[in-house]
Amino acid sequence: MSKLRKYSKEFKEEAVKLVRNSGKTYSEISGDLSIPRSTLALWMKGRESLGGESSLNKEEIKALRKENLILKEEREILKKALAIFSGKK
Repeated sequence: MSKLRKYSKEFKEEAVKLVRNSGKTYSEISGDLSIPRSTLALWMKGRESLGGESSLNKEEIKALRKENLILKEEREILKKALAIFSGKK
């Protein structure tokens, strides 16, 4: 029978940061930290559902989408201006 281990909040947060910032896979990090891969995956999923860093990312994505829309509109205006001034359609 397996033993249920408890991990501190700080340990979990550091593990999540490693996944987000190191570029390593869940398997690599879980091996380095000697924890089950599924446990690390649950921490990642829990972090996102709690609205941790992902809520910041959602706001950033929203702002980037808005900026992208503005840039697309500006590009279309410039295309039309170019067509008018060059005499082409």
